[in-house]
Amino acid sequence: MIKSLPNNIAIENVKMLVDEGRKVILPVKGNSMLPFIVGDRDSVELKKTERVVVGDVVLAWVDGNRYVIHRIIQRDAAGHLTLMGDGNIAGTEHCTEQDVVAKALYRVRPDGRKNPLYNNSTGVRAWRTLLPVRRWILAVYRRVWL
Repeated sequence: MIKSLPNNIAIENVKMLVDEGRKVILPVKGNSMLPFIVGDRDSVELKKTERVVVGDVVLAWVDGNRYVIHRIIQRDAAGHLTLMGDGNIAGTEHCTEQDVVAKALYRVRPDGRKNPLYNNSTGVRAWRTLLPVRRWILAVYRRVWL
């Protein structure tokens, strides 16, 4: 059964469930995680984690004003994190490790198939290095595959 709730209520429920040790499947909105997660089509399976590292996709409270599902691109010794969506060409968000609600483990397709988010680390690293030309790659991707 799929329920639609306002974001603040949905996220509070997600926090409660992952704190209990449950996995939660959350639909994704927007295209900030293209090409790895397609908004308004894919969902992500979330699970509470003790420690996050650079490269993890997380649900986090960022910049003190909103929740996002983005990838950690930088971490300092004090636990301050910098996040950026894979589909973004500029702009980052900031939070602390304590602001991370859960780690996304899988992309869940509409038919229920699960694809691990971490089995293609080479592709993710390559995508990160393509940041200067991402704008054009994403434009082609949106026109051809979406």
